[in-house]
Amino acid sequence: MSSSLSAARDASPPGDTRPVAGGNGERTKAARRKRVRRRIWSVVPIATFGGIIALWALVVAVLDIPNYLLPSPWAVFEQIVTGWSVLWDNAQTTIAEILLGFGISIVIAIPLGLLVARSLAARQIIYPPVMLVQLVPKVAVAPLFVVWLGLGFSSKLLLTVLMTFFPLLVSSISGFSILDTRLLYLTKSMGASGWQTFRYLRFPAALPVIFSGLKTSATLAATAAIVAEFVGANSGLGYVLLQATNTLDSTTVFAVLVLLTLLGVILNYLVELIEFLLTPWQRAKLT
Repeated sequence: MSSSLSAARDASPPGDTRPVAGGNGERTKAARRKRVRRRIWSVVPIATFGGIIALWALVVAVLDIPNYLLPSPWAVFEQIVTGWSVLWDNAQTTIAEILLGFGISIVIAIPLGLLVARSLAARQIIYPPVMLVQLVPKVAVAPLFVVWLGLGFSSKLLLTVLMTFFPLLVSSISGFSILDTRLLYLTKSMGASGWQTFRYLRFPAALPVIFSGLKTSATLAATAAIVAEFVGANSGLGYVLLQATNTLDSTTVFAVLVLLTLLGVILNYLVELIEFLLTPWQRAKLT
């Protein structure tokens, strides 16, 4: 009897983790189902957007809303096509304000965030004035920029930089401060230099948090440019929007809003694409 029990134990030892027949096939099917679900969910935002457009058109048609109150989506699309030359000429000014202001914020805020995160003196000297500037309402000081710099490009650029700078600075400080000190002790004990620690450990760990700030700042960049053009401008989509509002041209107003939305979406997806390329470990979670 004892020999039979020993043979049984030898035949199927405790904790046996050998794959069951057909296990690979089940994993393949599960991966295929996961890919199909991911493709279905990727279509949902487009379907949602299409549903909103359809609901918009239905409400206008059923309630017979006047065009000056709420134009139909087809009228807005027609306005974009017919007035494309004017819209595009002004859109180039707004795009330049958004991209250049956003770019300046990136160049200044991320290195400054690293400095504040790594230096107590910098945190005590630099951070309080930056916080004080952030607490000042930007829309309230926008007229001052027009007085100081005129109606040209510079005043719009300055407001865009100010509105996009602080969220990116805060996310950079948080990202560069998030690393576990035990990992730093480990790399130091292995003889890694300061540059190697930064390149292979501190910077990759900070990237997800920094990109969160980049997405927030990208959204604010378009808002800042339009607000600056509202205050005083002679070109730009904000200028066109203000002129159309004064003449009750709701179709042009909605056409400008559609273009601004598209600009925001494109900029946000551009940031997400860069994040996708620079953070392969995040990309692995999606597969």
